[in-house]
Amino acid sequence: MFKKPLGNLKTSAPLRSSDRRKLKQRVIQAFSLDPDVGEELVPDGLMSAKFHTHTDEPGVAYLGPSGDPLWFTLGRDGEDLIPTVYTMWKKPDLLPFLSTPSAVIPVLVGGADLMIPGVVRYAPSLQAAQLVSITEHIRDSTRIGPPLAVGRMAVNNDVLSEVDAKGKAVFVLHAWRDHLFDMGHKGNPPDPWEMSHLVATGQLAIEDEDDTENDLSKEPSVDALGSHLEQTQLDDPVPTTELTKEDVSSILHDALLQAIKTSLSSNTQTSALPMSASTFYSTYILPSRPAQSPSQPTISTPIDIKHSSHKSLAYFLKSAEKQGLLKLKEIKSELMVFSVAAAHADVVAHRPYLSLKNVSLRNEKRGQREEEERTRVRELEVTELWKPHLQSLKFFAGAGFDTSTLYTYTDIKAVLDRYITDHQLVNAHDQSYINVGADELLQTTIFKSENPANMEFFKREQVIERLSDKMQSWYKIRAEGRDPVLKKGQLKPISVVVKIRQGRKACTLITGFEPFLLEAVDLAEELKTICASSTSVSPAPGKSSGMEVLVQGKQIKAVTEFLASRGVPKRWMETVDGGKK
Repeated sequence: MFKKPLGNLKTSAPLRSSDRRKLKQRVIQAFSLDPDVGEELVPDGLMSAKFHTHTDEPGVAYLGPSGDPLWFTLGRDGEDLIPTVYTMWKKPDLLPFLSTPSAVIPVLVGGADLMIPGVVRYAPSLQAAQLVSITEHIRDSTRIGPPLAVGRMAVNNDVLSEVDAKGKAVFVLHAWRDHLFDMGHKGNPPDPWEMSHLVATGQLAIEDEDDTENDLSKEPSVDALGSHLEQTQLDDPVPTTELTKEDVSSILHDALLQAIKTSLSSNTQTSALPMSASTFYSTYILPSRPAQSPSQPTISTPIDIKHSSHKSLAYFLKSAEKQGLLKLKEIKSELMVFSVAAAHADVVAHRPYLSLKNVSLRNEKRGQREEEERTRVRELEVTELWKPHLQSLKFFAGAGFDTSTLYTYTDIKAVLDRYITDHQLVNAHDQSYINVGADELLQTTIFKSENPANMEFFKREQVIERLSDKMQSWYKIRAEGRDPVLKKGQLKPISVVVKIRQGRKACTLITGFEPFLLEAVDLAEELKTICASSTSVSPAPGKSSGMEVLVQGKQIKAVTEFLASRGVPKRWMETVDGGKK
């Protein structure tokens, strides 16, 4: 499922407290957990990120405060919460398990499903479609390896016990070291657990009712599994079909029509003609052969001239020339294609199909998108926060709101909207205005230097702005793979200013970058290379405790591009060139 990089991965967003509580309750109910365990598996500070798998299936990943993916859903309206191996390592008995030899684990990590011959031990009462974990088998009846994959049962457990049973046992959804796992800290699996830990929770691993010696003989050897591993990622064999020479000739004829209609119909495209027959064949005809449909039997016969009814490529092209599809000419014993008939009735009537060329281009574009996703800079997540303080503290306490919580701008708006609705402060004549003068608590909270008695009406946005001005400023910055930074104070944009010094010498000064997880010395070294100019580091002027990086020359564009490459959002950069922002 996640053997390829995730596509359209959105920047992770913090989960609201109410949504986290709902998610926790779903986990507690779905897996029959104690509330304390649910709190551990759905911790505070959870984030969500939308994604698409390489098969274009949408999903949502829920990340812990450290960035480890803990849960995920699949499908546009996926309701089933699926734990990741990070979650399974916290609570290995969360799901019933199946164990498999160590030789199979790399194949599962590569995206394969678990086959029945690869199952050594399994929990009782397994049902098809049930979520299960897959562990590495350990030759010790009292211990079980850590969960390394999560999937859904393909069959009931009674099928697993059948002699010489074949087919899939588990459809693997997620595995250790796949691309979903790589979103986290990429740690190594923990040590095996004692079997008694699982027995105590009712997840009793079962085997044949023989002793431990029989258990050793029951484990399939690597050689015995070899034939299963060599099948296409442990899939069942696909039926094949053979074609006659006439069938191959018909397909090549359609490929020629496809090539003329889709690749040689315009003047720009035909400008490559004339060209040699062999080049025409390899460049246009072969890529225009139809692509195989996964739902159809695999064609075992190669689609080429050798397996057609034509004796050679020359015979095939001369046959097409007789039909009026193209014109040939022999020059110095080499057959050349001089032109094609795009207006031919057969070409006009041809209905284009999905060709090998189309599939190749689609895969190439998908690969480019995946590479762009992989290399795309993850923007820093910057959140401005406010905490009730002094005058605003009285308002929040008097209105019955939490005075110790950090509020986002949206939260402050929601608080104010609720207060205005509860106290009926919306102006009857113009609902965009609030009757501030009708509520003493609100009036005294948001007044500035003016007389509170003169404050009668304000627009809703003005009230929100004034209320936030009376609160204590905080900010939180979150970078991928790092713990979030939460600090008190108002966050200011990074300043990038060009100044003229010593007559006509220009220099670029950068300050205020420290809150965005940048170090002065590293910044100076990087910009020295990028700008091919000298740099220096010194204390920032004024009362600031930060540093100032100086780069020789007018380097605003290079500096802002570098800051963006380090994840700094554009709105948190302030540039000044010649006194103009």
